[in-house]
Amino acid sequence: MHFSSWTLRSRLIALTTTLVAATSIVIGGVVSLVVSNTLTAQFNDQVHGAVRNAQMMGQSDQTNRFLDDGDVIVAVYAPALGYAVGEHQGTGEPEQLPRTAYSAIRSGVPVQDAGPGGGLTTIDVPGYGEYRFAVAIGDATNAVVYVGRPTSILTNSLLKYLVPIFTVVVLAVLLSGVIGALVIGRALRPLRRVSAVASNVASLPLERDDVELPERVPTEDTNPNTEVGQVGAALNNLLDSVQTALAVRQASEEKVRHFVADASHELRTPLASIRGYAELTRRFGGPLTEDVQHNIGRIESEAMRMTSLVEDLLLLARLDAEREIETRDVDLSRMLVDVLSDANAAGPDHEWELDLPDEPVMVRGDEAKLQQVFTNLLANARVHTPAGTRVVLELAAPRDGHVLARVRDDGPGIPEQLRPQLFGRFVRGDSSRARTTGSTGLGLAIVNAVVQAHHGTVSVASEPGATVFTVQLPVEQPAVAQESAQQPQPA
Repeated sequence: MHFSSWTLRSRLIALTTTLVAATSIVIGGVVSLVVSNTLTAQFNDQVHGAVRNAQMMGQSDQTNRFLDDGDVIVAVYAPALGYAVGEHQGTGEPEQLPRTAYSAIRSGVPVQDAGPGGGLTTIDVPGYGEYRFAVAIGDATNAVVYVGRPTSILTNSLLKYLVPIFTVVVLAVLLSGVIGALVIGRALRPLRRVSAVASNVASLPLERDDVELPERVPTEDTNPNTEVGQVGAALNNLLDSVQTALAVRQASEEKVRHFVADASHELRTPLASIRGYAELTRRFGGPLTEDVQHNIGRIESEAMRMTSLVEDLLLLARLDAEREIETRDVDLSRMLVDVLSDANAAGPDHEWELDLPDEPVMVRGDEAKLQQVFTNLLANARVHTPAGTRVVLELAAPRDGHVLARVRDDGPGIPEQLRPQLFGRFVRGDSSRARTTGSTGLGLAIVNAVVQAHHGTVSVASEPGATVFTVQLPVEQPAVAQESAQQPQPA
């Protein structure tokens, strides 16, 4: 996972731990280096001190006095006196060195390094391990004296100090991670509360009329002296502005809705009068010319079309007002038989098919409005497809508390750019779907509004040769809706 995709908490903990780890490693490394150099220098000084004492040795039996500080090897070579000895002090008593060990010392330690300030040589003595040697020339006899101390003494001293240093570094890194997680987690709690408020607001159905935004960032998380408080205060200001805008939008929509409802209601009477007077003129107006009769017929047809549009607008206005629908048991199977029969009579040039389950399908809902849903869907398929198109009305048996009904046709399909707003108001198809009669563009909007009022969904999938409208309805309406439907609604 890329570092940039981590949460802020994870990134802060990682950065804090990395910083502490780097600092601890640098400090631990410097301390370890100083300790190592100091202990090595002390060890080398001990070897040099031993070899300075050895310079006063003249005979082999004097070697014991240089073996008083532990595991030390002393080798003496005095060709002028005719002897060569090597002794080891490891247990408190000197012991004779094997010839192999003595030879390794003589060959491995260069004589030119002899002297108090001479160099040191580390070699592996057979049978004894690794030793560090210094060389001296005896003052009295000119004998070559080799004094060595085991490097294990230096190694043990280094471990004695370096292991605690390493342990402290590791514990510092671990504690920084744990403490950093606790401190950063506590510091980010206000930010999580602000995020929770934003998430809760984002999940609200803001597209509905309810414009109340009860969520606000708590006062303790809006301190302007902190970064998180500034974010919280800005979010509260944003929510206030959004609520104000939503309230203005709701008021505007309410005005439009009331205007549409009132206008539609008021237009019904004059439209009925126009139709009535047109019919009376045609019947009792005496001899009329063909032009006058044609004009009167056009007045009647346009009045009827206007009446249909007004009724659709009035229905949408009532559904927008969220008046609960009247629910009763509806035989959906029988209804679809009647709807398809009407569609067949209206469009005999299409092929109509009905696919129903063996058992009747019952739902709770408003029978007249549900019938209008499927009437509009079949009319949409008839109007916007050419003659000979096959239209299938399918109904599936209830499953998981819902029923599915589909309207399929093998027409030219719906243009892709039209699908997103297909269920909007006054949306009409383009010329790719042939239209033989006028359309108000409200049919699918009514379908969507009625289905939503029944707590269902409607969707469309289309491609050339296959267009499917799917309606999903609950078998039972929610209890709240049923109780509200039983209460009298205001006119």
